[in-house]
Amino acid sequence: MKRKLSIQINEYLDYCKDRKRLNAKTIKAYRIDLKQYCLTTSDETAFDIEGVDNYVTILHKHYKPKSIKRKIASLKAFFNYLGYKEILEVNPFDKLDLRFREPRLLPKIIPFHVLQTFLSKLYQNMEQATSRYQKNCCLRDIAVIELLFATGIRISELCCLSSSDVDLNSQNILIFGKGAKERIIQIGNPDVIMSLTRYKNAFHDEITATGHFFVNRLKDRLSEQSVRFMILKYARQFGIDLHITPHMFRHSFATLLLEQDVDIRYIQKMLGHSSINTTEIYTHVSSAKQKDILVNKHPRNLMVV
Repeated sequence: MKRKLSIQINEYLDYCKDRKRLNAKTIKAYRIDLKQYCLTTSDETAFDIEGVDNYVTILHKHYKPKSIKRKIASLKAFFNYLGYKEILEVNPFDKLDLRFREPRLLPKIIPFHVLQTFLSKLYQNMEQATSRYQKNCCLRDIAVIELLFATGIRISELCCLSSSDVDLNSQNILIFGKGAKERIIQIGNPDVIMSLTRYKNAFHDEITATGHFFVNRLKDRLSEQSVRFMILKYARQFGIDLHITPHMFRHSFATLLLEQDVDIRYIQKMLGHSSINTTEIYTHVSSAKQKDILVNKHPRNLMVV
């Protein structure tokens, strides 16, 4: 192992793109993390246990646990590749204990009544639209929000949907998730199907021209930032005193299904989680709901003894 670290990293990123077919965002994240490692270490120590261990120590001094885990995962994947290619005889990660305690942050959800208000107001906006342009914008925004909540889809997955990924006849959505994994989500609510159908009919020409299912006024793919801005705009307009993000619809989707006694493994599959451990964080949110019910709504509170 005498070749420069930067060369090995570039070859690995090419491998991720051409062989593993990882999406552009994943490769970009790998490039950022590995470049940081390249700038922090030297070619002499980069492939040794000491070099990796020192880098991990630096990460703990400057980053939060979630960022540390991601950066370590990026580096570990790179070293696994070097081992697979037999470039490395000994993988430093086989000798390192990288476990550390991290705070459990419960996912933030949108209360059910807020979700109901948000959707109701959106439909009112559409009915009150005074121009075709305004009505079409409302149709698109409703379709976006309905799909976020109906499927638990990530915002990046939603914005990358192609026209062929959305089959309204079979009522299936083909989603390309993290790690180039595919999953199919069926839409069971007729109002959601109707909202998607009305949007598709209104934007038929733009969808056909771009190949993307969700498009913007410039006839290009709808961006994640545009969706975030749209949600914040409506929250302010509707007087909702809550900072709502697209990902909160995903959290709400999972939590509310769990509260309806849906098996967590079904929820795991629908969310596209590789590990059940990732999905289990929603059980803690559900437990919080359980406590609220038992403290405030238990019949024992009505008894006077």
